[in-house]
Amino acid sequence: MASTPTCNLRIPGPTPLPPRVRQAMAEQMISHRGADFEALYREVVQGLAPIYGTRGDVLLLTASGTGGLEASVVNTLSPGQKALVVTIGVFGDRVAEIAAAYGVPVTRLSFPLGQAAEPEAVREALRRDPELDVVLVTHNETSTGVTNDIAAIAAAVRSARDPAPLLVVDAVSSLGAIEMRMDEWGCDMVVTASQKACMTPPGLAMIGVGPRAWPWIERAKLPRFYFDLLAARKYAGRANTPYTPAVSALYGLRAGLELMREEGLEAIYARHRRLAAKTRAGLQALGLRLLPDPAHASDTVTAAYVPEGCDGEALVERLAREHGLFVGEGQGKLKGKILRVAHMGCVDDRDIEEALVALERALAR
Repeated sequence: MASTPTCNLRIPGPTPLPPRVRQAMAEQMISHRGADFEALYREVVQGLAPIYGTRGDVLLLTASGTGGLEASVVNTLSPGQKALVVTIGVFGDRVAEIAAAYGVPVTRLSFPLGQAAEPEAVREALRRDPELDVVLVTHNETSTGVTNDIAAIAAAVRSARDPAPLLVVDAVSSLGAIEMRMDEWGCDMVVTASQKACMTPPGLAMIGVGPRAWPWIERAKLPRFYFDLLAARKYAGRANTPYTPAVSALYGLRAGLELMREEGLEAIYARHRRLAAKTRAGLQALGLRLLPDPAHASDTVTAAYVPEGCDGEALVERLAREHGLFVGEGQGKLKGKILRVAHMGCVDDRDIEEALVALERALAR
């Protein structure tokens, strides 16, 4: 067996860590109830706010992105209330499963794999059933490499009726790489995680909470303890968390946010657009057919069908074993049929070029 070369991590998260982030995480522990931690907390929240595009609250939880999404469900709904889940893939379905696990009646508005959600269909679904209280939608679906038009979906939700349902957005694989204007678009709650575009290890869920969401949170009756956002807000008022935080991850996140501030958000978005286009063109040049609708192709991950007769899982395994290239395999109905190449966070042209060369060699075998 060939020795594994330097790892080129092109899975849709966790993403590679810049040297400054790795160095920051080597810092000594501090008291999570002391002044040093409060300063760390404030710096992180202040760094996240412009990425969210919000003047509202940004709360930090020690959890995965899925934990943040569970928090969004249990803090907005009560027994008997209904949710509309707009799904375009595996991660939209996961949100529906979270809600169903708490006994929430879920209406799934599903779209074909590779397609984005249609805002008018969202509006019509809400008009057909006035008892749908909360809308949950994925901004960027990494299982298919598709990005939803959240601005248009938010406008559809607001225009469906008055008062509008609450809008909760899963931005785990988009925030920091694809533009989010939470306040301007009218998103009431936006969930993300540390291990994607923010270039930090897994361990932190971040939740933007708009002013319209707080009355819902105060009324919500689904069971919660660790994920209680009222408790999180109370402690955030003094720059702290209700329970022991992931201090090292916060060190890393602070460093990642510093790097993002130095590059500038517009430059970051442009870099992701450029590398996404480069990845799509490179995969097509290798003869691979892209899965997503080109009009809604993601800037953080590209999904492409493997060649006819090729075992996608075996191809992904060979790329890792022989070329040190780690890409995502297909999920759900697409298992064995596609591969997914991420271009998210700490990534540049050389990373994509090396990935395409490795893929070309593996396909030739």
